[in-house]
Amino acid sequence: MATATATTLEVTRRDPAGSRAARRLRGEGLVPGVVYGGGNDPIPFQVESRVLRLALSLAGAVLDLSVDGEDSTPVVVKELTRHPVTGAAIHVDLLRVRLDRPIQATVTLELIGTDEAPGVKEGGVLEHVTRELTIEALPTDIPDSIQHDVSEMVIGDTVTLEQVTAPEKVKLMDDPETVIATLTPPRLQVEEEPEIEEETELVGEEGEEAPEAEGATGEEAEAQAEGGEEGSGGE
Repeated sequence: MATATATTLEVTRRDPAGSRAARRLRGEGLVPGVVYGGGNDPIPFQVESRVLRLALSLAGAVLDLSVDGEDSTPVVVKELTRHPVTGAAIHVDLLRVRLDRPIQATVTLELIGTDEAPGVKEGGVLEHVTRELTIEALPTDIPDSIQHDVSEMVIGDTVTLEQVTAPEKVKLMDDPETVIATLTPPRLQVEEEPEIEEETELVGEEGEEAPEAEGATGEEAEAQAEGGEEGSGGE
């Protein structure tokens, strides 16, 4: 039975037998995965969903991966695929790393102090535009997330990436002009009464025209009837 600690994830090898086998594994409470990189061949593996969840919640950016009880190697999560409804992990890709070499990774950007922002208190709309950032750091220096304080934002403010302070030893890789958040004026409700009145006038005009159209149709019908009677008299 695989176990996990704060930094260790023990998994077992599996045969890459296709999507049907992967579904069978998930039905048994297992998560299929693959570990790449490090100059070695990819290794398909399987791990209990509970064990994976525990390891990801306790560990930092780096996990010590052990396959079939072999010596562990440092890895980071390359991609974690979750079920769109339940949020449960359904596949995980891991990447072997060297702890002395920086790597690029994606981290979550969190906004703090949103309720204290003067613009929010005045009814402004705070929009969190960019929620993930690409960073470069040593594997052991990759943070779980980066926070930015927006408690001083007023209506009309725009926060860009150049205003975000990265943690020590972390380099932000995205465009400095990337928009992080905006605070716009309150959205006014559009008054629909003038449009309703205008539509009513249009309906009235159409209603006045309708009898004229019906009258023209009646005259045509009478002319056709008279023509029919004349035709009958000729016979």
